Amino acid sequence: MRTSACFLTLAIAGLLAIGSADARVRNVTDPQAPRALAEAGPVKVSWTDPAQFSEIRYSRNRWESQRGNWVDDLATYFQKNAAKRLPDGQRLDINITDIKRAGDYEPWHGPRMDDIRVVKDIYPPRISFSYTRFAADGSVIDQGEEKLVDSGFLMNSSQALNNDPLRFEKRMIDDWLRREFRDDRVTAGR
Repeated sequence: MRTSACFLTLAIAGLLAIGSADARVRNVTDPQAPRALAEAGPVKVSWTDPAQFSEIRYSRNRWESQRGNWVDDLATYFQKNAAKRLPDGQRLDINITDIKRAGDYEPWHGPRMDDIRVVKDIYPPRISFSYTRFAADGSVIDQGEEKLVDSGFLMNSSQALNNDPLRFEKRMIDDWLRREFRDDRVTAGR
């Protein structure tokens, strides 16, 4: 009886140790983290070192700003939604160079509010990236650098019911894609 109780205790301790090894908090500035999405389809998305992004460099709570997988989430969103709008045969390469998420931390409210992102119109979302768009034959159709800022991000009432923490940044991406590929939908016959 005593042997089975010891075995059960050791088994539970082992499972907890294995589970906690994978349960570490993800950090977007981890040097081992990838700096590009796996190539899938016509849209390639990469990004520079997130430690240099405004979201982290100018944050009032750097630790909270670098937690999570938000860079990868935004890159995946960019890749998926750009692929939907890109005309057949074309390719798009995007390199994200800066992100400042909507809202910021206001530590002066006290230690209980230190890890809460406060979303106000004085903290608008910003995304900077460069892009190159290729024709089916590999020639460059368009290229450039974009610096997206949505100063009126709180004016859209449809966002009030959305609980996605990246909803404001994703809307900026959607707006850019709509502008960039406005005429291509008609010419691509979609």
